[in-house]
Amino acid sequence: MPPSSGRLLSAPQNEPVVGATVQYVIDTLTTRIVSGEYGVDERLPSERALAQDLGVARNTVREALDQLEERGMIRRRAGSGSFVTWDPSGTQAAVSTVAAETGPLQLQVVRGIFEPEMVRLAIINMPPRAIEALGETLSQMEAVQADAGAFVRLEEEFHRQIAAGTGNPLLIACYTLVIDARRQSFRGAMYRRHLTPNRIAAYQRGYNALFNAIAARDIEAASEFMKLTLIEDQKLLMQED
Repeated sequence: MPPSSGRLLSAPQNEPVVGATVQYVIDTLTTRIVSGEYGVDERLPSERALAQDLGVARNTVREALDQLEERGMIRRRAGSGSFVTWDPSGTQAAVSTVAAETGPLQLQVVRGIFEPEMVRLAIINMPPRAIEALGETLSQMEAVQADAGAFVRLEEEFHRQIAAGTGNPLLIACYTLVIDARRQSFRGAMYRRHLTPNRIAAYQRGYNALFNAIAARDIEAASEFMKLTLIEDQKLLMQED
């Protein structure tokens, strides 16, 4: 794991911010829709509620909803609100089957393809508010001491936020399948055996370093962390043999 160097709480001052907050809202809502948090035909929270939830202005939410409607993710009805039109249910059974049939080494291969490029795109596209939200998830991860299950769930959310930060709905959907595959029983059993308090602490230090690299827009350092994480998981798999 890369060494921790103290968390960075903001991105460089010369970072372009035009449209960044709108993109953050788009990414967040897209992730919630793709993951099924907001189901098909479900009414989204009001603009006011979303603005409060995401810490942005209502006009920012309105602009993001306009973009999502253009993409076919939602339908806006005058006087009624915004409703989800993107339906993942038709592919859910196939997705579950694929995840169940994916073995440990197959999962590692796919993660090796996805994750370094995913973090690179996230560093390029993540707005400051999304990075702040990532830092909040990291803070929750750092509070975990011995609960492997809680740590793994937060780790999944951390990676999901990075995927959302790419701004690519297709990549977000594909990585949701990767997360589903990571939840398979072999990985859960592996973590129960090997994710000790000391190992959790080591991962916490590593994710702190990854967050620092993302906040600093350091693609090389972040990509290197993702590769090292894959190596660590590969070592655990080898111990299982």
